[in-house]
This record gives sequence, C-alpha cells and structure tokens, in this order.
Amino acid sequence: MKPNIETFFDTATWTVSYVIYDEVGGKCAIIDPVLDYDPKSGRTNTQFADKLIQFIKNQHLTVEWILETHAHADHLSSAHYLKSQLGGKIAIGNGIPAVQKTFKKIFNLGDEFVPNGGHFDHLLTDGEIFQVGKLSAKAISASGHTPADLAYQFVDAIFVGDTLFMPDVGTARADFPGGDARQLFRSIRKLLAFPPKTRLFMCHDYPPTDRAVQWQSTVEEQRAHNIHVRDDISEDEFVAMRTARDKTLEAPTLLMPSIQTNVRAGKMPPVEENGIAYFKIPINAI
Repeated sequence: MKPNIETFFDTATWTVSYVIYDEVGGKCAIIDPVLDYDPKSGRTNTQFADKLIQFIKNQHLTVEWILETHAHADHLSSAHYLKSQLGGKIAIGNGIPAVQKTFKKIFNLGDEFVPNGGHFDHLLTDGEIFQVGKLSAKAISASGHTPADLAYQFVDAIFVGDTLFMPDVGTARADFPGGDARQLFRSIRKLLAFPPKTRLFMCHDYPPTDRAVQWQSTVEEQRAHNIHVRDDISEDEFVAMRTARDKTLEAPTLLMPSIQTNVRAGKMPPVEENGIAYFKIPINAI
C-alpha cells in the first residue's frame, strides 16, 4: 500500500509538515509539526497545528505517531500540543541524548532536565520498522546536520528532514554543535542510493525569487541537479564547500526558543515560581 500524503506549508518558518495515512478512517503519522511563535512578543499559538488537527478529524484518522526528523533549530515543534489533542507517540532518533547533553550545557538547563531521551515516547534506531495502520515505515539514520537526524521511508516516499533541500537550494548546514559535513555527505549519498524514481519530501524550502515554493523531488533529480551534492561533486569538494558556506550563515531567527522546546519533545521550559516559563539566551556561547 502506498501512503496518502497531505502537506502543510508554514509561511513564517518555510517549514513543511506532513500527515501520512493509510486510508480515510484509518491510521496516520504526523511529521515535523510546527508551533507558531512570535519572537517579538514571546507568545505562542496553535493556528498552524490546528490545521493539521482539522484535517485529521475530517478524514476520521487516528494518530499513531508524531515523528520528528531531528531537534529543529528554525521552528518550535507542536508535537506536545498535538499529542494532547489527538494522542499518538512522539518519536525521534536515538541520537537525541547527545543533542540534549550538548544543549543542556549551553543553556545550563539544570537538574530538572535529564538528557536521556526520556522526553520522547520512543527513540527510533537506524533501520527500525514500525507500522502506521496498514502502512509499513522505516527509520533511516541521516546524521550530519545534527547527530540525531532521521529520514522516514514509506514505500516509495522518503521524508528527508533537513538533509536535502530542493535541487536549486542544495543541502542543510552542518555547523551546529555536533554537526559534521562529511557525515552529512555520506548520509545524503545513502538516501540518493535509493531507486531513481523514489520520491523525496523536504522539510523546508527557501526558494529563489523566480519560482514558487516546492517540497517534492526525486532521487534522480537530486543526483542530476542538486547544486551542492549532485553526482559529479566529490565528498572532499562537498566538505570544503559546506564548511566555507556555513561560516557565512547567520543563526536561525528562532534558534534559541526552538532548541529549548524541541529537545523537550515540544514542551515549554518548566514554569518558575511566578507561574511564567522563560527561554534563556546564552551570551557569546553559540
């Protein structure tokens, strides 16, 4: 059975979230859901997540999984909110404790934050098979952007997270703590070893001004045309390009709140004695 795929694009963060389901009235998984956040006011809202909820209810679906491809640095996850509304298990790659340990130190998160992956309901291993109703899915390790990146395969469709972008945009950065450009190249080549017609679904699009937003390509399109990692670009050439390019990139706008939320599986930091939760901003630390 091939998956049914419904796409939701968040214009504020250029993020693509997905609902994958077997059939109307059946089971579904949500991939990389977004929580709206206004950095000027520090306020969150659930307008984008509620669109996913409405679609799921309209199709009479039961949520089995809420899947994160990694701990995102460019948007806050709505996984915790969606679970509270729809149920399901929140899952991420089993490399997440390494990411949590790194950012616990940077943000000085204290004894309440235990970096063992326990904030998530399930930690997926490379090659692990799991079910979404009648659909069989597979977790594929895709580290390099972060140590915990996963891609998710549903038959002929792979959701690649932040490894690849559309061919005219290239690939993810590899300069976050724990990132590795050489490992990113190897993870991408593993994904591009799938059959040519395999569909690849992006987590983001940052389109040139002369085209509309897109989020789907194929293995053969990426191998022929990706500006950073097509077939005629060697590993050493990629590493040199990625390293030089990453030095010119600014930090993502929502880096600070995103990381502190996403390493907690979409939960906010604990409230303090005045009943308010706070994000920390480390000075000269990142």
